[in-house]
Amino acid sequence: MEKIYFTVAGTKHYFGQEFFEPNMEVKLIKEPDNELDKEAIRVEVDGLGKVGYVANSPYTVQGESMSAGRMYDRMGDTAKGVVKYVLPQGILCELVQ
Repeated sequence: MEKIYFTVAGTKHYFGQEFFEPNMEVKLIKEPDNELDKEAIRVEVDGLGKVGYVANSPYTVQGESMSAGRMYDRMGDTAKGVVKYVLPQGILCELVQ
């Protein structure tokens, strides 16, 4: 199975990104009723809840990671990811389903 990477964006609107660490687990939840983005995928962390969204813009997707739109049909309603790198521009994670 090919590795799928994604970027967590929008963290500044929630708790920031200072607490993210490599190997940390995140939960992905599709938001089909999201009024701004029909392919929105919410990112949550145990104990905090929503911490951001999977990046879905060429301005926020980092490196070789996939946008939420490209990932949307490759996952179920929920999935898990693992933080690989904490970058100033976003959190790079790997989809682990």
